[in-house]
Amino acid sequence: MSVKIRLQRHGKKGKPFYWIVAADARAKRDGKYLEKIGTYNPNVNPAVIDLNVDGAVKWLQNGAQPTDTAKNILSYKGAMLKNHLLGGVRKGALTQEQADAKFAAWVEAKEAKISDKQAGLSKAESEAKAAAFAAEKAVNEARIEAAKPVVEEVAEEVVAEAEEAPETIDDAQAKAAE
Repeated sequence: MSVKIRLQRHGKKGKPFYWIVAADARAKRDGKYLEKIGTYNPNVNPAVIDLNVDGAVKWLQNGAQPTDTAKNILSYKGAMLKNHLLGGVRKGALTQEQADAKFAAWVEAKEAKISDKQAGLSKAESEAKAAAFAAEKAVNEARIEAAKPVVEEVAEEVVAEAEEAPETIDDAQAKAAE
C-alpha cells in the first residue's frame, strides 16, 4: 500500500478549504484518509496554512509521497527542510542540536517574511482607501464648484438689472422723457 500526502477538498462551491491528509493512494480524493496533518485556506491573502510539521515529517520518513501541491505546502511550512535535516542527522553529517538550530533560524526568517508581506498588504490597502477618499473628495469639490458659478451668475444678473433700473420714480420719468 502506497501512501500519499495530498489535499482533501472541503468548503462550498467557489470557496475551497482543504485538509492536508495522509491517505492510501487508491482512496478517492475526498474519501477515507489515514491521518489529518493540517489545513489550507487559499481564500485569504496570504493563504492560511495550519500544519503539524512533526506529523508530516513522520509520514515522509515512513515513505509517503506528497502530491505536487502538497509538496509546495510542505516546503512552505518547512516540513521538507526538517525531513532533509533529519536525514543529515541519521547519516551523521549534523547533530540533532545543529539541525534544530538551522530549522529554528529558517522558521524565524520565514515568519518575518510573512509578517512583512502582511504589513505591505495592509499598507497598500490603507493607501488605496486614502486614494479613493481623495478622489471622492475631488469629485465632491468639482460638483460644488460646478454648482457655485450658476448661483453667482444669477446674482450678478440681479445686481446688473438693479443698477440699470431707475432708483426713484423721478429718475424713471426723466429717462422716459429723453
